[in-house]
Amino acid sequence: MKTINVSEAGPAQLQNYLQYAIAPRPICFATTIDTAGNVNLSPFSFFNLFSSNPPLCVFSPARRVRDNTTKHTLENVLAVSECVINIVNYDMVQQTSLASTEYARGVNEFEKAGLTMLPSQLVRPPRVAEAPVQLECTVREVISLGENPGAGNLVLAEIRLIHIKEEILDADGKIDQAKIDLVARLGGDWYCRVTPESLFKVTKPLTTLGIGVDSLPTAVRNSRVLTGNDLGMLGNLEVLPGPEEIDSMANDPRVKEIFDATIGDVANRERELHELARIFLNEGKVSEALRIVLL
Repeated sequence: MKTINVSEAGPAQLQNYLQYAIAPRPICFATTIDTAGNVNLSPFSFFNLFSSNPPLCVFSPARRVRDNTTKHTLENVLAVSECVINIVNYDMVQQTSLASTEYARGVNEFEKAGLTMLPSQLVRPPRVAEAPVQLECTVREVISLGENPGAGNLVLAEIRLIHIKEEILDADGKIDQAKIDLVARLGGDWYCRVTPESLFKVTKPLTTLGIGVDSLPTAVRNSRVLTGNDLGMLGNLEVLPGPEEIDSMANDPRVKEIFDATIGDVANRERELHELARIFLNEGKVSEALRIVLL
């Protein structure tokens, strides 16, 4: 395993490794304004939601690694404590990237990127009309993390108004994760896109106390077939099945077929049962899968 001592690495090297490893990162497409009324629009991938009560986002316009200068966004929020965080989807990702160009102060990135300014209701910076979600925010605090190249500046932005395009909502008026078509930053020039094909669900262990992987038999934990994800699903079940429940799985036609084909062959029987359990797990039949591996 490659090990890097942070104290011995340069900021450019650290930035490269960290941005490739800590990913994907959501994109804050921030609109700000200076005291003269000049609008600035710039994307930041050091960004996330940090609180829902109060609703608070944090993004970080870091000092430039190459020359230690600060960005117009940082200077603007220090002068005018308001911003709009526009959420980026696939339809606008190329224009978002273009807006990251380091144009001179006073140049309007909306015009350079071909995006539409939409007046905000509570704050002075405009919204990006093309963005599927637009968050009008007031800046509570800006926390400097240092004066060296690459040092971040945490902008604590409290959300005051949320604007959501109707076309990304489901029948219940909630955001449909498959419709919003989000993109996120990776390392270098890489991005990723959240498509319906790439979406999957993981059941949250909030209402039950999972038995844990440590409660599974050693042969299951050390399986050469089951993956860590498979074991995590099995360990998320609330209780181990009883002997009668386990034995009932022997009546499944697929289990019977394995038993008949592996008489006297314990090793292959275990492997084939675990492979069958994986099929059940992929079908969402977790309790049945657990009963199979416990046979």
